[in-house]
Amino acid sequence: MPGIAILVILAVLILASSLKVLREYERAVVFRLGRLAGARGPGVIFLIPLVDRMVKVDLRTVTMDIQPQEAITRDNVTTRVDAVLYFRVVDPARATVEVEDYRYATSQLARTTLRSVIGQVELDELLAHREQVNQRIQAIVDQQAEPWGIKVVAVEIKDVELPEGMKRAMARQAEAERERRSKVIHAEGEFQAAERLLEAAEIVSRSPVALQLRYLQTLSEIASEQNSTIVFPIPVELLQALWKPAPEGQKPLSES
Repeated sequence: MPGIAILVILAVLILASSLKVLREYERAVVFRLGRLAGARGPGVIFLIPLVDRMVKVDLRTVTMDIQPQEAITRDNVTTRVDAVLYFRVVDPARATVEVEDYRYATSQLARTTLRSVIGQVELDELLAHREQVNQRIQAIVDQQAEPWGIKVVAVEIKDVELPEGMKRAMARQAEAERERRSKVIHAEGEFQAAERLLEAAEIVSRSPVALQLRYLQTLSEIASEQNSTIVFPIPVELLQALWKPAPEGQKPLSES
């Protein structure tokens, strides 16, 4: 009886060690006598004792920081760039068999690709079109990691660190650009004002009465704003009427 009890206990222990429970985001890559038997899970799986060996793989998206990398852009500017890598395992068997450590391999691949892509773009493109640079890095890393059963979801550049001299030069450039825009806007305003004055002058030149009305309006505005004496000149048209010679047979106004 004691021997049977021991055998039963051993059988229960072996059975318990052979049953594995995997979560929804986990897969088990099973090797049977050293040969790949495939990926199993999720849920309860059974392993043959002393024959099967299991390697557990997590299928969730991994967020990995890419340490700051020094790189030289195409226009010979030294920068220090860091980024974030998002990837996940889509084929657990290949991620286990094709590469020793898929996390380390993917991170190293992302670092070298980051330096390579930064060297192919200019500084202005890196700063102004960062999303396009991210997409280029993501496409290259995803293509090279695909044989490992890895899907690169995204690569995001977090920060671009520039030398102090370059920062000061960019600040001066931005200030000069703002001053240029200010002068252009001021010049455009002066040009539009000159065009409106020219149109007004053409309209007034076609109607002398309009000129006299505008003249009287200006005098009225001056009188309302300041308490001053205004000398009102006699219109030239009135003087011209007085200077006209009298018709024959009619005496001038000064003699009547």
